[in-house]
Amino acid sequence: MNSEADWAKGAQQFQQLFGDSWSRALQSFQGLDLGPATASGLTPPAISFSPDALQQLQQQYVQEATALWNEGLHANPVSTDKRFAADAWGHNPVAAFSAAAYLLNARTLMGLADAVQADAKTKARIRFAVEQWMAASSPSNFLALNAEAQKKAVETQGESIAKGVQNLLHDMRQGHVSMTDESVFEVGRNVGTTEGAVVFENDLFQLIEYKPLTAKVHERPFLLVPPCINKFYILDLQPENSLIRYAVEQGHRTFVVSWRNPDESLGHLTWDNYIEDAAIKAIQVVREISGQDKKGGQINALGFCVGGTILGTALAVLAARGEKPVASATFLTTFLDFSDTGVLDLFIDEAFVKFREMQLGQGGLLKGQDLASTFSFLRPNDLVWNYVVGNYLKGETPPPFDLLYWNSDSTNLPGPMYAWYLRNTYFENNLVKPGHCTVAGQQVDLGKLDMPVYIYGSREDHIVPIGGAYASTQYLPGKKRFVMGASGHIAGVINPPAKKKRSYWTNDKLPRTHAEWLKGATEHPGSWWTDWSDWLKGHAGKLIAAPKAYGKGKYKVIEAAPGRYVKAKA
Repeated sequence: MNSEADWAKGAQQFQQLFGDSWSRALQSFQGLDLGPATASGLTPPAISFSPDALQQLQQQYVQEATALWNEGLHANPVSTDKRFAADAWGHNPVAAFSAAAYLLNARTLMGLADAVQADAKTKARIRFAVEQWMAASSPSNFLALNAEAQKKAVETQGESIAKGVQNLLHDMRQGHVSMTDESVFEVGRNVGTTEGAVVFENDLFQLIEYKPLTAKVHERPFLLVPPCINKFYILDLQPENSLIRYAVEQGHRTFVVSWRNPDESLGHLTWDNYIEDAAIKAIQVVREISGQDKKGGQINALGFCVGGTILGTALAVLAARGEKPVASATFLTTFLDFSDTGVLDLFIDEAFVKFREMQLGQGGLLKGQDLASTFSFLRPNDLVWNYVVGNYLKGETPPPFDLLYWNSDSTNLPGPMYAWYLRNTYFENNLVKPGHCTVAGQQVDLGKLDMPVYIYGSREDHIVPIGGAYASTQYLPGKKRFVMGASGHIAGVINPPAKKKRSYWTNDKLPRTHAEWLKGATEHPGSWWTDWSDWLKGHAGKLIAAPKAYGKGKYKVIEAAPGRYVKAKA
């Protein structure tokens, strides 16, 4: 192109190209898979677009496309998106242009998603589908378009490509994308190392008692119920970030439920089994070992995520039986009210629930890797494609990270248990409806849980949104304390005081919504652990001499912590 006429002709052709892209984008929305309702053969939801919004988007698209064309010919577009931030992208005009064009298309498609006129759930599903589509189609995900990976291949004389192929074959064999160097870690050797012993086990769980680190302990023992969809050592990663070790150091006689990783022989287990034979059984055994059962004494208990839902259900069952063995309860990033489940709500409707009930309701296993993949794709750029690019295109080995090692150590779930949980919590939200569901022969009523409770939620949690965690304050009638921590579902919880990181917020008033609570909240630097520790000590009873041996009576040492169950792979 050597004349102004040639430039103008090129710009016109480019506008026509993007105009065709615009038309194809509009058409593609008509074929979007909107989830289980469409897949099941039910009538798909009707969608339309706001004409004004479409006109504005189209005009903006053509303007930005024309500007990009001119900029692409005269300069190298620079992106602030971390996927394209490396110098190699800026120094390669073709790569820089492809990245800029991709980002323009992504912005426009998201604008189209926002312009959809439909019910709220359909709009959210469309937005989620477009986000997944755009994350997967990024030029950074393809060696032919990734300037950074190409540069590394040249610099290493192809070694990075060979290493990437090796990484791909390794991950295909292990069945998941490597997020960390898993060869560095071993449960019981350098994660899950707090000293203790297994003092009880059945088909569902092992009960671990930890060795006291103080000469005296509080009279009331402390039981932790972790999520059964993960392994308990998230609470005991390293000595410096172990909530379990911290509790022991604070003078609590500490026990933890270590869930068994179910195999096909346990595929028949139900939600009732997890309540009666696990949570309630663990409470009973801890009381017997500590001697609290003989004098009508109580224990303190903590539930984390699904472990909190299990604990809350178990306490409601016990309350219906006239039993109150727990003096105080802590709920960490826990749903009791499932009316605000965030992005996970996109997957749940009658068709999906019925499909899962038909598939798993009578037996079988929900594979742990299926759950892990679902959670990863809630943040696809950070938890999926980032590792695809690093591992396979650049031939890198991700650095060792204890939390990501745990995240990759998935756990199966029995089908009937999962199917009951799916319908009665995420879909029908029955736990907060007094007497609406029956568990272990008792009608559940959270209004009977009048013990003091400590409720924690993480501000950026995408698994249990902060509003969902806060909602428990509206259903538990006892004295309550709600605390919000910074960061997400895991990092917000695993925030030891010694690192002096992040913040937490408190407010003694508990209005109806979290938004109202936040207006009056006070921010404190550091970890919420210290606030919780001060609260728990007020419910832990007097100090007594620490026990010199594990277990008691018929509850003898079976093996050293962390036990066999946590080491079983899915």
